[in-house]
Amino acid sequence: MRLLWPVGCFGRRIVRHFSQVARPGGEELSRLLLDDLAPTQRLERLFGLSPCLLALRADRRSVTRLLLQAGKAGLQGERTELLRVAEARGIPVLRPRRQKLDALCGHQVHQGVCMEVSPLRPRPCDEATEASPGDDPQQLWLVLEGLQDPRNLGAVLRSAHFLGVDRVITSRRNRHGRPLSGGGAKFLSTLGCPLTPVVSKASAGAMEVMDVFATTDLAGFLKAKAQQGWLVVGTVGCPGPEISQSFKVPITSCLEFIWDRPTLLVLGNEGSGLSQEVLASCQLLLTILPRRQLPPGLESLNVSVATGILLHSICSQKKGFSAQTEKGQLPQDT
Repeated sequence: MRLLWPVGCFGRRIVRHFSQVARPGGEELSRLLLDDLAPTQRLERLFGLSPCLLALRADRRSVTRLLLQAGKAGLQGERTELLRVAEARGIPVLRPRRQKLDALCGHQVHQGVCMEVSPLRPRPCDEATEASPGDDPQQLWLVLEGLQDPRNLGAVLRSAHFLGVDRVITSRRNRHGRPLSGGGAKFLSTLGCPLTPVVSKASAGAMEVMDVFATTDLAGFLKAKAQQGWLVVGTVGCPGPEISQSFKVPITSCLEFIWDRPTLLVLGNEGSGLSQEVLASCQLLLTILPRRQLPPGLESLNVSVATGILLHSICSQKKGFSAQTEKGQLPQDT
Protein backbone atom coordinates (compact mmCIF):
# COMPACT_ATOMS: atom_id res chain seq x y z
CA MET A 1 0.00 0.00 0.00
CA ARG A 2 1.31 3.44 -0.91
CA LEU A 3 0.53 6.70 0.87
CA LEU A 4 -0.98 9.61 -1.04
CA TRP A 5 0.42 13.02 -0.20
CA PRO A 6 -1.51 16.15 -1.26
CA VAL A 7 0.65 19.04 -2.41
CA GLY A 8 -0.65 22.46 -3.49
CA CYS A 9 0.43 23.90 -6.80
CA PHE A 10 -1.18 26.98 -8.34
CA GLY A 11 -4.42 26.42 -6.41
CA ARG A 12 -4.80 22.79 -7.55
CA ARG A 13 -4.47 19.60 -5.60
CA ILE A 14 -1.72 17.25 -6.79
CA VAL A 15 -1.20 13.73 -5.50
CA ARG A 16 2.29 12.35 -5.01
CA HIS A 17 3.13 8.79 -4.13
CA PHE A 18 5.41 7.87 -1.26
CA SER A 19 6.63 4.53 -0.07
CA GLN A 20 4.66 2.65 2.54
CA VAL A 21 7.28 3.48 5.17
CA ALA A 22 5.40 5.52 7.76
CA ARG A 23 6.62 9.06 7.94
CA PRO A 24 6.34 10.75 11.38
CA GLY A 25 3.29 12.92 11.35
CA GLY A 26 2.16 11.47 8.05
CA GLU A 27 -1.29 10.49 9.25
CA GLU A 28 -1.88 13.90 10.79
CA LEU A 29 -0.58 15.73 7.74
CA SER A 30 -2.90 13.81 5.46
CA ARG A 31 -5.81 15.59 7.19
CA LEU A 32 -4.49 19.09 6.60
CA LEU A 33 -6.31 21.24 4.11
CA LEU A 34 -4.82 23.24 1.26
CA ASP A 35 -5.92 26.82 0.86
CA ASP A 36 -5.19 29.96 -1.11
CA LEU A 37 -4.83 31.78 2.22
CA ALA A 38 -6.87 34.81 1.30
CA PRO A 39 -6.32 37.58 3.88
CA THR A 40 -8.92 37.90 6.62
CA GLN A 41 -10.09 41.11 8.26
CA ARG A 42 -9.94 42.27 11.89
CA LEU A 43 -7.66 39.45 12.92
CA GLU A 44 -4.07 39.13 14.03
CA ARG A 45 -1.58 36.54 12.90
CA LEU A 46 0.00 35.01 15.97
CA PHE A 47 3.20 33.18 15.09
CA GLY A 48 5.68 30.88 16.79
CA LEU A 49 5.22 27.50 18.43
CA SER A 50 5.02 28.59 22.07
CA PRO A 51 2.68 31.56 21.55
CA CYS A 52 0.26 29.53 19.43
CA LEU A 53 0.24 26.51 21.71
CA LEU A 54 -0.23 28.60 24.86
CA ALA A 55 -2.96 30.64 23.19
CA LEU A 56 -4.84 27.43 22.40
CA ARG A 57 -4.38 26.14 25.95
CA ALA A 58 -5.46 29.44 27.52
CA ASP A 59 -8.50 29.66 25.21
CA ARG A 60 -8.78 33.45 25.58
CA ARG A 61 -8.74 34.25 21.85
CA SER A 62 -11.08 33.33 19.05
CA VAL A 63 -9.09 31.28 16.53
CA THR A 64 -10.13 31.38 12.87
CA ARG A 65 -7.57 28.94 11.49
CA LEU A 66 -4.22 27.34 12.17
CA LEU A 67 -1.47 27.45 9.54
CA LEU A 68 0.98 24.64 10.10
CA GLN A 69 4.08 23.29 8.42
CA ALA A 70 5.45 19.91 9.34
CA GLY A 71 9.07 20.01 8.30
CA LYS A 72 11.15 17.07 7.13
CA ALA A 73 10.36 14.94 10.19
CA GLY A 74 6.62 15.52 9.98
CA LEU A 75 4.53 16.52 12.98
CA GLN A 76 6.04 15.69 16.34
CA GLY A 77 5.72 16.76 19.97
CA GLU A 78 4.00 20.09 20.50
CA ARG A 79 3.10 20.45 16.82
CA THR A 80 1.06 17.27 17.10
CA GLU A 81 -0.69 18.72 20.16
CA LEU A 82 -1.42 21.91 18.22
CA LEU A 83 -3.09 19.93 15.45
CA ARG A 84 -5.13 17.74 17.78
CA VAL A 85 -6.38 20.63 19.93
CA ALA A 86 -7.34 22.59 16.82
CA GLU A 87 -9.21 19.66 15.32
CA ALA A 88 -11.00 18.98 18.60
CA ARG A 89 -12.28 22.58 18.57
CA GLY A 90 -13.24 22.52 14.93
CA ILE A 91 -10.55 25.02 13.92
CA PRO A 92 -9.60 24.70 10.24
CA VAL A 93 -5.99 23.59 9.79
CA LEU A 94 -4.19 24.63 6.63
CA ARG A 95 -0.81 23.71 5.13
CA PRO A 96 0.52 26.78 3.31
CA ARG A 97 3.58 27.02 1.15
CA ARG A 98 6.66 28.24 3.01
CA GLN A 99 6.92 31.44 0.98
CA LYS A 100 3.28 32.28 1.67
CA LEU A 101 3.63 31.69 5.40
CA ASP A 102 6.78 33.81 5.49
CA ALA A 103 4.90 36.66 3.87
CA LEU A 104 1.85 36.31 6.12
CA CYS A 105 4.08 36.49 9.20
CA GLY A 106 5.97 39.52 7.95
CA HIS A 107 9.09 37.37 7.54
CA GLN A 108 9.33 36.92 11.29
CA VAL A 109 10.69 33.69 12.80
CA HIS A 110 7.44 31.69 12.87
CA GLN A 111 8.81 28.13 13.34
CA GLY A 112 6.28 26.89 10.79
CA VAL A 113 3.31 27.81 12.99
CA CYS A 114 0.82 30.66 12.63
CA MET A 115 -2.75 31.23 13.84
CA GLU A 116 -5.27 33.83 12.79
CA VAL A 117 -6.77 35.04 16.04
CA SER A 118 -8.75 37.84 17.64
CA PRO A 119 -6.63 40.55 19.30
CA LEU A 120 -5.72 40.30 22.97
CA ARG A 121 -6.43 43.53 24.84
CA PRO A 122 -5.29 44.70 28.29
CA ARG A 123 -7.98 44.54 30.93
CA PRO A 124 -9.19 47.71 32.67
CA CYS A 125 -7.09 48.53 35.70
CA ASP A 126 -10.09 48.53 38.03
CA GLU A 127 -10.42 44.77 37.39
CA ALA A 128 -7.02 44.12 38.96
CA THR A 129 -8.12 42.47 42.17
CA GLU A 130 -5.74 42.32 45.09
CA ALA A 131 -5.29 41.08 48.59
CA SER A 132 -5.37 43.65 51.36
CA PRO A 133 -1.88 45.13 51.90
CA GLY A 134 -2.06 43.90 55.48
CA ASP A 135 -2.81 40.31 54.39
CA ASP A 136 0.28 39.87 52.21
CA PRO A 137 3.15 42.32 52.67
CA GLN A 138 5.01 40.83 49.72
CA GLN A 139 2.78 41.70 46.80
CA LEU A 140 4.60 43.03 43.73
CA TRP A 141 3.00 44.77 40.78
CA LEU A 142 5.04 45.82 37.75
CA VAL A 143 4.01 49.15 36.23
CA LEU A 144 5.20 50.07 32.72
CA GLU A 145 5.08 53.66 31.52
CA GLY A 146 5.26 53.92 27.77
CA LEU A 147 7.42 50.99 26.66
CA GLN A 148 7.51 51.36 22.87
CA ASP A 149 9.54 48.41 21.59
CA PRO A 150 7.35 45.27 21.33
CA ARG A 151 10.37 42.99 21.87
CA ASN A 152 11.26 44.85 25.04
CA LEU A 153 7.69 44.53 26.27
CA GLY A 154 7.62 40.82 25.45
CA ALA A 155 10.91 40.18 27.27
CA VAL A 156 9.64 42.15 30.28
CA LEU A 157 6.42 40.11 30.40
CA ARG A 158 8.37 36.86 30.19
CA SER A 159 10.59 37.85 33.13
CA ALA A 160 7.60 39.07 35.15
CA HIS A 161 5.74 35.81 34.63
CA PHE A 162 8.81 33.68 35.36
CA LEU A 163 9.70 35.53 38.58
CA GLY A 164 6.20 35.62 40.02
CA VAL A 165 5.03 39.23 39.61
CA ASP A 166 1.41 39.46 40.76
CA ARG A 167 0.12 42.03 38.25
CA VAL A 168 1.38 44.01 35.25
CA ILE A 169 -0.04 47.48 34.61
CA THR A 170 0.55 49.47 31.40
CA SER A 171 -0.35 52.97 30.25
CA ARG A 172 -2.69 53.73 27.36
CA ARG A 173 -5.00 56.34 25.84
CA ASN A 174 -8.58 56.64 26.98
CA ARG A 175 -11.37 55.64 24.64
CA HIS A 176 -11.63 59.19 23.27
CA GLY A 177 -7.98 59.27 22.28
CA ARG A 178 -7.02 61.96 24.79
CA PRO A 179 -3.60 62.18 26.46
CA LEU A 180 -3.05 60.45 29.77
CA SER A 181 -2.91 63.73 31.61
CA GLY A 182 -4.32 67.19 31.41
CA GLY A 183 -0.71 68.34 30.98
CA GLY A 184 -1.02 68.11 27.19
CA ALA A 185 1.11 66.73 24.40
CA LYS A 186 4.26 66.23 26.44
CA PHE A 187 2.61 63.19 28.04
CA LEU A 188 1.80 61.46 24.75
CA SER A 189 5.12 59.60 24.90
CA THR A 190 3.88 57.66 27.92
CA LEU A 191 1.50 55.60 25.79
CA GLY A 192 2.62 51.99 25.73
CA CYS A 193 2.99 49.38 23.02
CA PRO A 194 -0.16 47.28 22.43
CA LEU A 195 -0.23 43.52 22.98
CA THR A 196 0.76 42.48 19.46
CA PRO A 197 1.87 39.10 18.06
CA VAL A 198 5.46 40.37 18.13
CA VAL A 199 5.11 41.00 21.88
CA SER A 200 3.71 37.50 22.35
CA LYS A 201 6.58 35.91 20.42
CA ALA A 202 9.18 37.90 22.37
CA SER A 203 7.53 36.75 25.59
CA ALA A 204 7.72 33.09 24.45
CA GLY A 205 3.93 33.04 24.85
CA ALA A 206 3.83 34.33 28.43
CA MET A 207 1.54 37.12 27.23
CA GLU A 208 -1.06 34.48 26.35
CA VAL A 209 -1.40 33.15 29.90
CA MET A 210 -0.95 36.22 32.11
CA ASP A 211 -3.28 39.14 32.78
CA VAL A 212 -2.08 42.55 31.67
CA PHE A 213 -4.02 45.58 32.87
CA ALA A 214 -4.04 49.16 31.58
CA THR A 215 -4.86 52.59 32.95
CA THR A 216 -5.43 55.92 31.24
CA ASP A 217 -4.27 57.84 34.32
CA LEU A 218 -1.03 56.29 35.50
CA ALA A 219 -0.04 59.06 37.91
CA GLY A 220 -3.51 59.03 39.47
CA PHE A 221 -3.35 55.25 39.81
CA LEU A 222 0.03 55.43 41.60
CA LYS A 223 -1.18 58.12 43.99
CA ALA A 224 -4.29 56.10 44.84
CA LYS A 225 -2.22 52.98 45.57
CA ALA A 226 0.16 54.98 47.76
CA GLN A 227 -2.80 56.18 49.80
CA GLN A 228 -3.81 52.54 50.26
CA GLY A 229 -0.43 51.73 51.83
CA TRP A 230 1.54 50.57 48.79
CA LEU A 231 5.17 51.59 48.27
CA VAL A 232 5.65 53.22 44.83
CA VAL A 233 9.19 52.51 43.63
CA GLY A 234 10.49 54.11 40.46
CA THR A 235 13.65 53.23 38.54
CA VAL A 236 16.52 55.31 37.17
CA GLY A 237 19.77 54.67 35.39
CA CYS A 238 23.08 54.82 37.21
CA PRO A 239 23.10 58.37 38.66
CA GLY A 240 26.16 60.58 38.96
CA PRO A 241 26.60 62.87 41.99
CA GLU A 242 25.01 65.85 40.24
CA ILE A 243 21.97 63.79 39.20
CA SER A 244 21.51 62.32 42.67
CA GLN A 245 21.37 65.83 44.16
CA SER A 246 18.77 66.99 41.64
CA PHE A 247 16.27 64.27 42.63
CA LYS A 248 14.02 65.00 45.57
CA VAL A 249 13.18 61.28 45.85
CA PRO A 250 15.84 59.11 47.55
CA ILE A 251 17.82 56.75 45.28
CA THR A 252 19.11 53.38 46.45
CA SER A 253 20.76 50.34 44.93
CA CYS A 254 18.42 47.46 44.15
CA LEU A 255 20.71 45.24 46.26
CA GLU A 256 19.94 47.34 49.34
CA PHE A 257 16.18 47.44 48.87
CA ILE A 258 14.17 45.60 51.53
CA TRP A 259 10.82 44.26 50.36
CA ASP A 260 8.63 44.42 53.44
CA ARG A 261 5.40 45.94 52.11
CA PRO A 262 3.23 45.73 48.97
CA THR A 263 5.22 47.37 46.19
CA LEU A 264 4.64 48.89 42.77
CA LEU A 265 7.82 48.77 40.66
CA VAL A 266 7.60 51.41 37.93
CA LEU A 267 9.72 51.34 34.76
CA GLY A 268 9.78 54.06 32.14
CA ASN A 269 10.14 54.59 28.42
CA GLU A 270 13.24 53.24 26.66
CA GLY A 271 14.47 56.69 25.71
CA SER A 272 13.15 59.18 28.23
CA GLY A 273 12.56 57.03 31.30
CA LEU A 274 9.83 58.04 33.73
CA SER A 275 7.85 61.20 33.11
CA GLN A 276 8.08 64.02 35.65
CA GLU A 277 4.47 63.41 36.66
CA VAL A 278 5.15 59.74 37.45
CA LEU A 279 8.46 60.54 39.16
CA ALA A 280 6.58 62.87 41.48
CA SER A 281 4.38 59.93 42.51
CA CYS A 282 7.35 57.72 43.50
CA GLN A 283 8.45 57.39 47.12
CA LEU A 284 11.77 55.71 46.30
CA LEU A 285 13.96 55.21 43.25
CA LEU A 286 15.95 52.03 42.57
CA THR A 287 19.05 51.83 40.42
CA ILE A 288 21.46 49.12 39.28
CA LEU A 289 25.04 50.08 40.08
CA PRO A 290 27.73 49.07 37.55
CA ARG A 291 30.84 47.13 38.55
CA ARG A 292 33.27 49.32 36.60
CA GLN A 293 33.75 52.85 35.33
CA LEU A 294 31.61 53.31 32.24
CA PRO A 295 32.22 55.55 29.23
CA PRO A 296 29.49 58.00 28.14
CA GLY A 297 26.57 56.24 26.48
CA LEU A 298 26.86 53.03 28.50
CA GLU A 299 25.53 54.31 31.81
CA SER A 300 22.26 52.38 31.57
CA LEU A 301 20.91 48.96 30.60
CA ASN A 302 18.27 47.92 28.11
CA VAL A 303 14.91 48.15 29.88
CA SER A 304 14.15 44.43 29.55
CA VAL A 305 17.58 43.47 30.94
CA ALA A 306 17.20 45.96 33.80
CA THR A 307 13.73 44.59 34.56
CA GLY A 308 15.05 41.04 34.92
CA ILE A 309 17.80 42.17 37.31
CA LEU A 310 15.47 44.32 39.41
CA LEU A 311 12.73 41.70 39.63
CA HIS A 312 15.12 38.94 40.61
CA SER A 313 16.71 41.17 43.24
CA ILE A 314 13.29 41.86 44.77
CA CYS A 315 11.54 38.52 44.25
CA SER A 316 14.42 36.52 45.71
CA GLN A 317 13.44 38.07 49.07
CA LYS A 318 10.02 36.43 48.96
CA LYS A 319 9.42 33.85 51.65
CA GLY A 320 9.50 30.36 50.19
CA PHE A 321 11.03 31.61 46.92
CA SER A 322 12.26 28.57 44.99
CA ALA A 323 12.70 27.17 41.49
CA GLN A 324 9.73 24.83 41.72
CA THR A 325 8.07 24.11 38.40
CA GLU A 326 4.56 25.51 38.07
CA LYS A 327 1.71 23.78 36.29
CA GLY A 328 1.65 26.54 33.70
CA GLN A 329 5.32 26.12 32.75
CA LEU A 330 6.17 27.61 29.39
CA PRO A 331 7.08 25.22 26.59
CA GLN A 332 10.72 25.21 25.55
CA ASP A 333 11.39 28.16 23.28
CA THR A 334 13.59 27.29 20.34
